[in-house]
Amino acid sequence: MARRSRGRRFIAWAALAGVIGGAVFLAVAEVFALLLDRAASPVLAVGGFVIDIVPQPFKEFAIATFGEYDKIALLAGLGLAVVIASAISGILQLVRPPLGAVALVVAGVLSIAAIVTRAGATPLAFLPPVLGTVGGAIVLVLLSRRLRAWRASIVGAAESGELKTVAPDTAGGHAAAEEPVGARPSDGERVPAQIDRRRFFALAALAGASALVVGIAARSVSMAVSSVDAIRSALKLPAPKTTVAVPAGAELDVPGLSPLFTPNKDFYRVDTALTVPSIDPSTWRLVVDGMVDQRVEMSFQDLLDMGLDEYAITLTCVSNEVGGELVGNAKWLGVPLRDVLAKAGPKSGADMVLSRSVDGYTASTPLAALTDPRLDAILAVAMNGEPLPPEHGFPVRMVVPGLYGYVSATKWLTELRVTTFAQDEAYWTPRGYSAQAPIKFASRVDTPKLGESVPAGRIPIAGVAWAQSVGIERVEVSIDDGDWTPATLSTPINDDTWVQWMLEWDATPGTHYVTVRAINKDGELQIEERAPIAPNGATGWQRSLISVT
Repeated sequence: MARRSRGRRFIAWAALAGVIGGAVFLAVAEVFALLLDRAASPVLAVGGFVIDIVPQPFKEFAIATFGEYDKIALLAGLGLAVVIASAISGILQLVRPPLGAVALVVAGVLSIAAIVTRAGATPLAFLPPVLGTVGGAIVLVLLSRRLRAWRASIVGAAESGELKTVAPDTAGGHAAAEEPVGARPSDGERVPAQIDRRRFFALAALAGASALVVGIAARSVSMAVSSVDAIRSALKLPAPKTTVAVPAGAELDVPGLSPLFTPNKDFYRVDTALTVPSIDPSTWRLVVDGMVDQRVEMSFQDLLDMGLDEYAITLTCVSNEVGGELVGNAKWLGVPLRDVLAKAGPKSGADMVLSRSVDGYTASTPLAALTDPRLDAILAVAMNGEPLPPEHGFPVRMVVPGLYGYVSATKWLTELRVTTFAQDEAYWTPRGYSAQAPIKFASRVDTPKLGESVPAGRIPIAGVAWAQSVGIERVEVSIDDGDWTPATLSTPINDDTWVQWMLEWDATPGTHYVTVRAINKDGELQIEERAPIAPNGATGWQRSLISVT
């Protein structure tokens, strides 16, 4: 029993040694990533790789479950995986050396692969994980050696008789234990064993504390150095040539109803960037090439010099479920994309523009949607009266009405490649989504909320409806599968924004089903049949259960 107890104890210390070795690996890698290439962080690179390869159903689950916190959940999951894998490597290094060190090297190789294959990897991007692997392996080997020496000292003492077994004290209830001959029972080990134990804990404490402090400091400095908050705050954008005219009656006064314009802090965020890219507008460049008469390169100032206009446009994510919240309305300042593309001169035969983000993300947008003078497809630099928030694409992003974001709303934009759908495909196309994805118009109930009890009497049922580039003609509501009643609509700003709707209802006690549907200005009825998010957007009428007390 005593031997089993000792074995379990040393397995636990071996796991701790592995975790410390893993921490040293990450800390060293973070320091050299800060010095050589801030994007060469193993955690961020592996996280980005996971985002790229995870199957589409898991992506939808993460978005539906965690919303805008899906990246935080992924990082937490990666952190837990690193701790578990490191603990296993420590145990392997104790019981089957050098398998633990080999496992750490394998992890280093995988992180190197994730880093050097990412978009924009620098020639020295491989160095941080290499040096981190070396540092972590050295610490793991040293800790394991000291742990084995400690264990050998105890085993040797037991075999030489310097440790004796104390029989169970049935009266006092004490379990059998080992004690050194001629020492106090509480000593438990002879002097060499105590020395080996202290050497192990001294190195473990030094390496662990150093890894924690250095790793956190390196990551904090990296985030501070790359922060664009100060630059963004100091940025002064020119006044727009035109502004959005908001008509009277554009916003209904109903508690619980989504505001006409979604505040930036509440605007949905869905993208593949594990961390928000930091881009200095003074160094930002946009390249327009591909099937064009001439290659064009523009600076941020070149874009501003074209003159800005204000636009009101509602954006919708393809991951938005029926009744979901991945839709938002905002005022944008920007430049028409057709004017930017005209500088390069798209050639005959081109039918797609492949836009690219600084993090390598790509989107496939029909060329016609970007050059049609009737559509306000823009390069946006501001959102709701301020420069784009970093998480929403600072300094420049695409905004295209009528198309789902995954094929049009590229953030942190760096390149527009004029091409064809036959020749190129974007990020989401091989992952189960359509190459082209016009928005399916829809309606939503905002209040009363699902599961919320309301008092009997006259209450408003209200929500929003959207049909970008076409417009909403009317919204109808049915109570308990009864007749369809037209709702009151707000005055639309334009056909590219959502409208609010409201219906006064004499609610009676009990549970009731409320169903909503929209009709667009082309006379088309919102699709009733339920369809999943993939491959090109969910459909169906929202049907909510409301409890009236």
